[in-house]
This record gives sequence, C-alpha cells and structure tokens, in this order.
Amino acid sequence: MLIKNLKALGTSLAMVLLAGCSTVSLDEPQGLCAPGGANTSPRSGDYACPERAPAPPPSYVPPPREPEAAPVQTRPIQLPGREPLEPRANAAPAAGNAGQVRVALLLPMNSSALGAAADSVRAGFMASVERDGAGVEVELVPTGDSADDTLSAYSRAAASHDVVVGPLARPAVSALAAGGTVSRPTVALNHPEPRGNLPRGMVVAGLSIEDEARQAADWAAREHPHGRVLILTSNAPWAQRAAAAFEARWNELGHTGQRFSVPSTGGRIDPGVISELKMRLDVDPPGLLFGALDVVELRQVRAQTGNAIPCYVGSSGNPGRAPGMGLPELDGLRVVDLPWMIRPDNRAVMMYPRPLDTEQALTMNRLYALGIDAFLVARELALRPGSPFVIDGVTGHLEVDAGGNPRLRRRESMAVYRGGDFEPVDASP
Repeated sequence: MLIKNLKALGTSLAMVLLAGCSTVSLDEPQGLCAPGGANTSPRSGDYACPERAPAPPPSYVPPPREPEAAPVQTRPIQLPGREPLEPRANAAPAAGNAGQVRVALLLPMNSSALGAAADSVRAGFMASVERDGAGVEVELVPTGDSADDTLSAYSRAAASHDVVVGPLARPAVSALAAGGTVSRPTVALNHPEPRGNLPRGMVVAGLSIEDEARQAADWAAREHPHGRVLILTSNAPWAQRAAAAFEARWNELGHTGQRFSVPSTGGRIDPGVISELKMRLDVDPPGLLFGALDVVELRQVRAQTGNAIPCYVGSSGNPGRAPGMGLPELDGLRVVDLPWMIRPDNRAVMMYPRPLDTEQALTMNRLYALGIDAFLVARELALRPGSPFVIDGVTGHLEVDAGGNPRLRRRESMAVYRGGDFEPVDASP
C-alpha cells in the first residue's frame, strides 16, 4: 500500500480551525473533541482576573506549557460477492474494480494549519485499513483550508466512491451539513455548528467534550447518589461547554450543584482564587467535584486543596500515563477518556500499532485513534446499509442506529488515575 506522508505544520492554528471560532476540538480537551492535554495540556487562552491584594505564592508553580498533492490510493482488494453501488446520473466512474468498497478519505492535507492533525487522522485510518481493509479501496483526497475547497472536493469524491470520510475542520463540516450536498454515506470527523438535525446519510464520528462530561455525570451519580457537586470551570469556551453539559445532565438525574469559576492567565491561576476555593471546601465541602479544567490548572488546584474530595474530569484533565512517575496531587482523579488513551490492555487497542512519533501530544494520539475507528464505521456503513451495528473501538463502544439518518453514540472508558497509571472502572451504565 502506497501512502504519501505529508509534513505537518502549524499545530496551534490548526486547533482553532478544527474547532471553529470558540469550540473545543483537538487541543481542547476535544471535541473533536477530545481535548488535548498530554503531558502537554490544552491551551486555556487569556483570561481577565479580578484585582486582588498580593497573596503568597503557591507551593506549586505550573510548568511551562508545550505548544501544541496528488491523491494517494491503497492497493485494491477484491470483496467476493459484493456488487458496486449503482452510479448516479452524470457520476464519474469509480476508479476501482467491480466488487470493491470504495472509500474516499477527505482531509486538509494541503493546509499549513491543519496538516499535522490531518496526518494523524490519516495515519490511524490507514493503520485500520491495513488490518481490517480486506475488500476496501481507499483514496486520500487532499484539500486546503477553505470550506469551498472542501465542498468541491467532497462533490468529486462522492461521485466516484461508496462512502466519504471527512471533512475534519468544524467549519467545513458545518458547511456540508447545511448545504444539502450530502449524496453518499458520509462519516464526518467533527461536529457541525449548530448541532441539530443532520442531513440524511451523515454520521458524526467526531470526539466531544460535552459527551464526556455527560458520561462523567452518569458515573458520578452512580457513585454519589445523594451528593452535591461543585463544578470548577475556567473561562475557556470549551470549559464552559463541558461545565454546562455536566450540569445539565446532573440536573436531569435529579441532583443539585453549583459552579465555581477558576480563571487563569497563561495557565496560571490567581493564588487568591485558590485560597477562596480552599476556604469554601473547608467550610461547606461538597460530595464531589467536576473539573472543567486542563491538567495544568488541575494540578494547581489540587496541590492547594488536596485530593480528599472525589474529582471527575473528561479527557482535558488526563495527565497521561507514566507508571511509577505519577503526580501525587492528582491521585484518585476519575477520568473519562478514549480506551486508546487510558486502557492499553483493551483488546481493541492492542490490535493496532501506536503512532511512530511516540513523543507527540495526547491530542494527536486521539486523532490517530479517531482515524482507526472512522475507517471501521465507514466499512460498516458500506457493508450494512441501513442496518444498525456496534463496534468496540479504540475511541470507545460505538453504537450506530439503523436507517438513512443514523446516529453514532460513543461510550468512552473510565479509569481512576493512581501512581502514574490508570485503574479501569466498568463503563457499563
């Protein structure tokens, strides 16, 4: 199989374009969601902090943050007994042989901003093709930054393929969803804005911090059926969305809670805010916490307030795996994240090779995992048109409804962080 590796550039701007103006994506704990934060963490942006009297410096000082062609075609593989889809009127003939499933992978490979993210998805997608791609022919369709360029490339790809996977950037997905041009089964790699009814044939496989927050609320409610929650949130847009999703689900379950704002500037939280939070926890301790914060912010808070109160987080709070070299202030942290990130012993995870760049940020690892599962979803859409299916994937347990307007539901893994590693928790409802 011939794969052309394109050099990736401009990771910081990529995160903005992938998410849109103010969304989480890949560098937010991402919705492409699945945020970032590895031993690099998502950027929290610039925040205005209230004027306060000078306070003594905290015992914990956060470490500096790390900054976050011609089409390529795989080797055709014959799928016995399968007839190709009937081409539409005026559609260009498919490039592959009859009987093959033809999949177009639409990624912004030509984008200086999104190249790194696109290449991570491509690498994961092709790793999945190598293992599970019998009878499938894949064509990589490179695009640039603009939504118009992506829509034109989509139209050309849909004319000669059975399934299209992409786009990746949120603005492009939004334009495709709103434009009424979805003409083949399509696996979108991000969530459109606004969210709502999707065009017939589009399945959204993008990662979502809101979904993680709702799952964290379900988990917390099972463990603390009568508990009050205090929701800690920074001013970052992704954090506000995660906090709102957790709070809405928590209220649906019949529980109560409050929010506490933890703004930061350049990743540094005002010591006065932490002192105020510590006093509140001492005087009126809640039953649990939900942290809509990144790892750098979480470490500052927990270093000063301790870890006696159970705290739940999404992928943004994942400190990464380093067995034997943990962060004591985060011990006991309840984490919702992809199996790929916190369950290396998971059967599905063990089937696929890890990215060659072992030092890359957690965000890029999540995109690699998204690529793996995106292929599995595309393959099932082609082989089981109109039928429901279930995949135990590397991004979670995936369930796809039947019908022409199917919906994908993802349930991620849950684990308790301890000593630099993760103790798995049963993820069943």
